[in-house]
Formats: sequence, C-alpha cells, structure tokens
Amino acid sequence: MKWKMAENSLFAVLLRSPWWISAAIAAGLVAIAQAFLPPDFRLAGAFGALPFAAIALWTGYKRLRAPSTASVGRALDAARAMAWPAFATALESAWQTQGFVVTRTAGAADFELAREGRVTVVGAKRWKAARTGVEPLRELVRTKEARGAQEAAWVTLGELTDPARAFAAEQRIRIVAGADLARLVPAAARR
Repeated sequence: MKWKMAENSLFAVLLRSPWWISAAIAAGLVAIAQAFLPPDFRLAGAFGALPFAAIALWTGYKRLRAPSTASVGRALDAARAMAWPAFATALESAWQTQGFVVTRTAGAADFELAREGRVTVVGAKRWKAARTGVEPLRELVRTKEARGAQEAAWVTLGELTDPARAFAAEQRIRIVAGADLARLVPAAARR
C-alpha cells in the first residue's frame, strides 16, 4: 500500500509554502507553550512544534537545492535554441543518468523509459510548441495503453491549454516543463 498525503491537508499545504511559514508556526507554538502552560508541562507543549520545525527544515532544504530563476531561464533558453536531435540526446542522457533504460520510439511517444519494471512513454518532439491542446495528449494516452505502459509524460517549453491541463490531470500525465525541465537537462544551460 502506498501512503499519500491528502492534497489540502495542513502539512501538504505547508510543504508547498515557503519554509518561514512553518518556522513561524513552530516558534508560535513554543511561545504559547512557554506562556500558558505550567512549568512542568512547557517542554512537553513545546514538542508539539516539532512537526512544523521539521517541515520548515525540509522546505528550506528543498529551496536551497532548487535551481535559481536565472539558471532555469538560461536552461530553457538553451533548450529552445536546440534542434530536435540535440535536445533528444540531452533528454536521453539525463534519463539514463537517473537510471532509466531509454528507448527512442516513433509516433505520439518519442521515448520509452523503463526502470524497476515500470514503463513510461514520453512525448517530447513538440517541446517548442507555444501551446499544447488536448489532441496530442490523447494520442499519447492511446500510445501508453497500446504499449502497456504504466505512466505517461509530456515535455514542453510552452504551456497547455486549460482543457489540455485538465485532461493531463485526469489521465495522470506528468507535465515536464519549467524548472522540472531545467533540472532534467541542466547541461543545456552550459551550452
């Protein structure tokens, strides 16, 4: 059984928020414990702040490891300037570094990634399209089903239309764009 946190739970929201919000909540809980609890219970009351302190540390750590806006912009500009063969090679290399067995394919899926018995089909050839509609994503889902893949991903420098975004969420298509794409192909920023 795979445990998944509810999307709108307090801790899930805090994990998506800046680190200092969790740190402020932790500090507030410690202050309340010190001000309002009897001396024998102050330490026990302060322990209630530990989950919030842990979330503050985790989100701060993630923020430090995240690429800067400037480096994301450089990586995306470099990817935008690449021709398909170079971009495909950069993606393939990045996925192989992550431990995937990468197979180039034709059709709606340009790559098939395999790792630990799970297969992902990836559509990437239209990465320069300014806007992606529903139809290419439908083709990718049909390819996923035909190949018996468990997952699908779509690589784009542009944006998805609202119906395409809703379809991707409904079909659980992972959208690789922005910072995710910059992290995937960091070598593109150095070219």
